[in-house]
Amino acid sequence: MWLIDACSDALVPGLTRRLLFAVLATLAPAVAASPAGATGHTVHAVRAGPNVGIVDIYTTLGYEHGLAAAGTGMILTRSGEVLTNNHVIEGATKFKVVDVTTHHRYTATVAGYSVSRDIAVLQLANASGLRTVKRGGAIPLHVGMRIVARGNAQGVGGLPKVAPGRVIGLHQQIVATNEGTDPETLSNLIATDAPVVPGYSGGPLENGQNRVLGMVTAGSTSGAHRGFAIPLKQTLQIARRIESGRPNATVHIGPTAFLGVLLAKVADEAKIASVVPGKPADLAGLEKGDVITSLNGVKIASVRDVRTTVLSLVPGKTVSVGWTDPSDVAHTGTITPISGPPQ
Repeated sequence: MWLIDACSDALVPGLTRRLLFAVLATLAPAVAASPAGATGHTVHAVRAGPNVGIVDIYTTLGYEHGLAAAGTGMILTRSGEVLTNNHVIEGATKFKVVDVTTHHRYTATVAGYSVSRDIAVLQLANASGLRTVKRGGAIPLHVGMRIVARGNAQGVGGLPKVAPGRVIGLHQQIVATNEGTDPETLSNLIATDAPVVPGYSGGPLENGQNRVLGMVTAGSTSGAHRGFAIPLKQTLQIARRIESGRPNATVHIGPTAFLGVLLAKVADEAKIASVVPGKPADLAGLEKGDVITSLNGVKIASVRDVRTTVLSLVPGKTVSVGWTDPSDVAHTGTITPISGPPQ
């Protein structure tokens, strides 16, 4: 069963920043055992309550022809730390964040993110005294539990839309494939039958007392409703590491290096689809059709290799680069990345 991202809704025609998800076999037993899926059972939805601590997130993708996208986030601290999915902020060069209860608008910067865990933290500018979401990390989850998901459905703004349902599985695993990149596996997810739609990602999955149980990450667009959320405890572990300023192999903190290339959707090589004029790759002599073979002494064999290596680079520090041109002639040189959008 193929699922499509529940979060980053394109605001401009032609923008496709959605993640495709394939449910693994672990979901089947949980669904079969779920009371919500049994014949004759009536689902009584959790009553929608206050939207305290929820924000709408709007991004501009400056290196993707200025296209725009939208998602949702949760306020973690009174000083303006916001939790969301990494794919909500991916490629963003500008942020507008709206507190849905006060309607106050903020700009934001990226505090840190984890590509593999699909978790990110934004810091709102000039924020203080904000109301935060109610955390329910200690509340035990169980199949059949009534829940509600909230989010910026289709990126239209206003009060968050509400998607009620039940938990239909725990400890689920899905494979996420962002266009042009290798698959990423997300584990230990909460599966629900809530009818989430694009724009919900980064929003809260709550119980009947408006306690946050997890962060909405993906959902189906056809067939039976399926929504997936990352457990709150899992998201807060990443958020705390970001807050501490301690990066590791999973968490990136600080400016993201930027080469100024768009890579082709080819699985087994890092072929350049286009080069941003005046940016590092252009200045280093790389052109459309070239294939990157090494970066900073690391052998490059895929788009994933480039993304992983770039995350280890420091903007402003010159590194080596190797590539082959369309005639298969090998070249070597140096490149000095600049600060750019999050991956």
